[in-house]
Amino acid sequence: MGKKQKDMSWLLDDEDSDTIEVKDSNGNLLLSWDTVVAIKDIKVKGTSDIKRGDKFKNIRLTDDIELIESGKMVLRTEFFKKV
Repeated sequence: MGKKQKDMSWLLDDEDSDTIEVKDSNGNLLLSWDTVVAIKDIKVKGTSDIKRGDKFKNIRLTDDIELIESGKMVLRTEFFKKV
């Protein structure tokens, strides 16, 4: 009686954490600062098109699991694979 319970809330599932798992077109986990390669040609308005094989270095993750950032472009993960 009178024993204190230890806080063991950190043992709960990772589902409660705010981490987002972003995956490329092949299902590989993407992290910030990774390099990705385009898997198909993509037409882009206002700038040159993205060709298959173009590399994008030092990507950043967004709040959306389907989008990544590279420079001033926002890219859809379904068209890229991790290098």
